[in-house]
Amino acid sequence: MRRLSLCLFVLMALPATAHASEDEQLWTTTSATVKLSDNWRLQQEIVARFSNDRNGLYEIESNTLVGYKLDKQVTVWAGYTHDPQYNGGDFTVMEHRVREQVTVDNILKLGPVSVSARMRMEQRWREGIDGTAWRLRPYVKLTMPFKEGGKTALILSHESFIDLNKTNFQRVQGEERMRNLIAITTPLAKNVNAEIGYLHQHGFRPDADDSNDNVASLSLSFSF
Repeated sequence: MRRLSLCLFVLMALPATAHASEDEQLWTTTSATVKLSDNWRLQQEIVARFSNDRNGLYEIESNTLVGYKLDKQVTVWAGYTHDPQYNGGDFTVMEHRVREQVTVDNILKLGPVSVSARMRMEQRWREGIDGTAWRLRPYVKLTMPFKEGGKTALILSHESFIDLNKTNFQRVQGEERMRNLIAITTPLAKNVNAEIGYLHQHGFRPDADDSNDNVASLSLSFSF
């Protein structure tokens, strides 16, 4: 019953798809987190995104973050995102981001379900285009092991993108999009974890039909 309720929670978070454009996508993520000391962490993440509507590769996002653990639950991070964008594999524009975030692990326990959260702030620039775009990205994740003490688990997550201003390339002030994910995570080795799932991304476009991206999501993470 608890698992059914959680699945219903994700389904209810999905917006209605009427009057919306549809796209089928594939996102692949590889990340590595290195423990530099008891408190300091270094994380590198590469995300490659492919789209049916954009004829293949449309984004390679490289995220480099340095984190400091304040305690067992809370970590503060800061870093840089290098984000070239493409259309059908042909380069279109370069985006640069500065990123700050706070993550809170296991903030709440609901029976077998643990709840984690993150608040991310980004400042974005695009080469050849004036303006600095600011946005917030609140995120919440529910993790439920399939058996007590097990490491294979069901994941449900929600993330909103809230634009704080308008620029020539950030045209929505307020909630621009949301992402809802349902996935299974499992260890492949001692320091290697895999995640596979379905992500629904809904974009709010005031001057056009909303967008719906149906995404197959594959992730591989390493910890050292």
